[in-house]
Amino acid sequence: MSADLRTITRRHFFRDVGFGIGSLALTSLANDRLFAAPKPLDFFRGEGGRTHFAPKAKQVIFLFMAGAPSQLDLFDHKPLLQKHDGEEIPTGIIPEGERFAFVRGTPRLLGSPFAFKQHGQSGNQISELLPHLQRHADEIAIIRSMKTTQFNHAPAQIFMNTGHQIIGRPSMGSWLSYGLGSDNKDLPAFVVLISGQNNPDGGKSCWGSGFLPTVHQGVEFRAKGEPVLFSRNPDGVDAAARRESIDLIGDLNRIQAASVGDPETTTRIAAYEMAYRMQTSVPELTDISKESAATHGMYGTEPGQVSFANNCLLARRLVERGVRCVQLYHRGWDTHGAGIGNDIVVRVPQLCLQIDQAIGALLTDLRQRGLLDSTLVVWGGEFGRTPINEARNGSKLLGRDHHPRAFTMWMAGAGVKAGTTVGRTDDFGYNIVEDPVDVHDLHATMLHLMGIDHERLTYRFQGRDFRLTDVHGRIVTKVLA
Repeated sequence: MSADLRTITRRHFFRDVGFGIGSLALTSLANDRLFAAPKPLDFFRGEGGRTHFAPKAKQVIFLFMAGAPSQLDLFDHKPLLQKHDGEEIPTGIIPEGERFAFVRGTPRLLGSPFAFKQHGQSGNQISELLPHLQRHADEIAIIRSMKTTQFNHAPAQIFMNTGHQIIGRPSMGSWLSYGLGSDNKDLPAFVVLISGQNNPDGGKSCWGSGFLPTVHQGVEFRAKGEPVLFSRNPDGVDAAARRESIDLIGDLNRIQAASVGDPETTTRIAAYEMAYRMQTSVPELTDISKESAATHGMYGTEPGQVSFANNCLLARRLVERGVRCVQLYHRGWDTHGAGIGNDIVVRVPQLCLQIDQAIGALLTDLRQRGLLDSTLVVWGGEFGRTPINEARNGSKLLGRDHHPRAFTMWMAGAGVKAGTTVGRTDDFGYNIVEDPVDVHDLHATMLHLMGIDHERLTYRFQGRDFRLTDVHGRIVTKVLA
């Protein structure tokens, strides 16, 4: 062994190796399609820059109804529940030791106050509250047998979005950004749009990047003011000055990266570059006033307002431009009936008026533009609602408690078996009796439609390989075309 080798300590070795890796990462910044991921799955070890198999879908639009919509009032019709409305729930339906968030005393059945009818050739049962979606009964695949392990909003929302109930894991959109990137170098791969009463209970962790590089976190587009915070030039700074400042900051960050070897420094460089490019792309993108009067009439949109309808139209514009994942959060579905305005008789119809026309328009618009064949659309919340009346503190209003055992979601678009129904619950809608589907199964199926094997989409962190589905997940074949 040479004298030089003997002088290299373990600390020096790992320091120098880190610098070498950092320099390799920096060279990628010369590629102006850094965010566009011209070679999908570049981050996958040994995948040769390809998806695992031919994808059915290129983009995802996830319509997330934060607060948990009532499946029994929208998609899971139960005549027997209707017949025995107000009666005590039969013995044996509720598992021994079952815990509820708010129900106390003897639970009583609560039938839906809304009518259901079969629609289309598929005969899918859809509530009268969703007349626009009824017209798409033959385009959607309804999963009536969803289940989750969480019965409080924040952990359930985080679980539905990240595959884990505790904050710190990457969201599904971040995994898609990490694996597939965006087809538009001027826009992020993962965009988040919010409407409704307030932000989701799970907060920004629902679209965070966790331990993935922060370049993969969801970018929130705001409906009013500056669409993306801190991307606009400060007063008195023109485009040329901004370009010079970014170049200077980039040089300083490169020096820092070479000195410290922190990969987040290279992420910071990329974030500045993306912000600069978004200064041109985002204002044009978010200006929905340029859409035709017919389009605004179809969606029910009003430019300049904060609404789910506006976000649906913006979602179409985003996938049209190659954004990989668009997630819409619409808050307000927590219909306990504990007070005026949050019961199922008043609040659920109000919410359906806010979303139904826009969702129907989105499906129609995507189909007319040839985008539905390459876009996966998913609708649902974090859990379901009970088939029993909550009656919290003796409330006479009709409301339903949290129910993780059985709820409904639906999918449409690329690779989905249109007009089908998967799974079944018992006659009261309390327990699943056929084809249970858990959150990991949903994620595995969505990734499959995007051309990704969920067991092979991994990222090494703290000494082990992590994946969106953890050690779980199976593909729901019955929902696939």
